[in-house]
Amino acid sequence: MTGTSGALFAAVFLACVVEAVEAVTIVLAAGTARDWKSAGYGVGAGLAVLAVITAALGPAVTAIPIGALRLVVGGVLLIFGLQWLRKAVLRASGHKDLHDEDAIFARELASAKAAQSQSRFSVPDWYAFTLSFKGVLLEGLEVVFIVLTFGSNARDVPLAALAAGVAVVLVVLVGFAIKAPLAKVPENTMKFVVGVMLTSFGIFWGAEGADAHWPGSDAALLAIVPCVALYALALVAVMRRNAPKPAESSPELIGA
Repeated sequence: MTGTSGALFAAVFLACVVEAVEAVTIVLAAGTARDWKSAGYGVGAGLAVLAVITAALGPAVTAIPIGALRLVVGGVLLIFGLQWLRKAVLRASGHKDLHDEDAIFARELASAKAAQSQSRFSVPDWYAFTLSFKGVLLEGLEVVFIVLTFGSNARDVPLAALAAGVAVVLVVLVGFAIKAPLAKVPENTMKFVVGVMLTSFGIFWGAEGADAHWPGSDAALLAIVPCVALYALALVAVMRRNAPKPAESSPELIGA
């Protein structure tokens, strides 16, 4: 595996781990508080819809000329990457609450227990079905987007799909083996790294799509990624000096 392929695999893997952790947390809450059978139906329905969307979008994305694709996707990745990086910098510098899967699981569990139970279309618990379906579909759409954009731009969709598959399977197996949220996964750190990777690939592909030529071609990523990471870490160091004290922090939903 070349350096560029390794960077592609790492970026897709880490991004998909984050999305998978959030989806598994929601499904675990639905199954634990309500009904595992209904939650399973919701997971199956969500995966079926994702399969249809992927089958429809896959050929369309890969058919776009590579120059236009890199320009558009580079811009989109840059927007998403900067959003992830902004939140990661705010969390690391103490200006935003850290992402807490235990708290999210407890909140989802409480909401699920409080909801009324009703059966629809042979599904024993419609709330558990809907909660699992939405969690899998929404987080799954982000996984599909990551795989198609990264894979198409790098002209290696199979490698991106492999990275996503490994990430999802690993998180699902661990999550359901311990039947608890994956709170020990360093998700805040991973979101920081993913933000750096998305921003770096966005800069790289966006410039290439605009017909710019990087010195060293793909090897330029080996310089772009560290530069973006160092800049983000410098922001954390500067902002940490002015971080509000715990008593002064305004209440905020964790994971918002």
